[in-house]
Amino acid sequence: MSVPYETAAYEPAESPESPEEHLARLLGRALNSFELPDEVIRRLDCALAHDSSLHSAHHCAGLHRETYRHTWLLADGAAVTLWELVHNAVPGGPAEHEVYADEEELQAATGRLGLPEDTPDFELPALMRLWSIPAPRHVFASQDSADHARRLLRRAENPDRPGAETAALLATATAHEITQAFGRPGRAGRAALSYTLYEHAFLLPGGDEVSLWEVEHTATPDGRHMCEVYLSEDAARGAMEKRAARRG
Repeated sequence: MSVPYETAAYEPAESPESPEEHLARLLGRALNSFELPDEVIRRLDCALAHDSSLHSAHHCAGLHRETYRHTWLLADGAAVTLWELVHNAVPGGPAEHEVYADEEELQAATGRLGLPEDTPDFELPALMRLWSIPAPRHVFASQDSADHARRLLRRAENPDRPGAETAALLATATAHEITQAFGRPGRAGRAALSYTLYEHAFLLPGGDEVSLWEVEHTATPDGRHMCEVYLSEDAARGAMEKRAARRG
């Protein structure tokens, strides 16, 4: 049976949004949401989880524009992305929101905004493309990592969980890090099944890294939380999709 985690990083957001709630909030603030294809909206009805990230930003002389990438994981394993453009029309003015299903449309809309020619000396770099910055490596902490691995494997209830060989390997772990792998907790469409995916990365004495992938969900007959652990992210996501398909 799954037990609560002591690590602060495991605590979910105070008011996590479901994929449907996040989509509704995005469409509600976008001035042009009526232009999105109906097919895209229908596909998002079966989203399992969602994630949002800053894609690029440009701030200058009281004007600003940011683009955000909103991605939903679907029950069939596919992903759908919507692009949000946030900008103000006058220096210091209120933000306006637009949403696009195609990145080329986003770029065209961004190009139409422009920036003033007489920019001051404190202008920030022309365009920060955050996605071009290499992803950081794991930040490990030495906190009884071998015991954490043992408790994680003990909690796992799936029959195909990692076995004795993995347990023996992780018994030597010197440090670990826990991260949520796909944004905030999500629910599987109309079935209202809560899923959260975590990566447990372990540092071994020789410098090698090993990760276990944990799915926390409520796809149980009595609705209780269940823990499953897999050796790969693909296997963990596949288990999420199969459970969603069985529940409809």
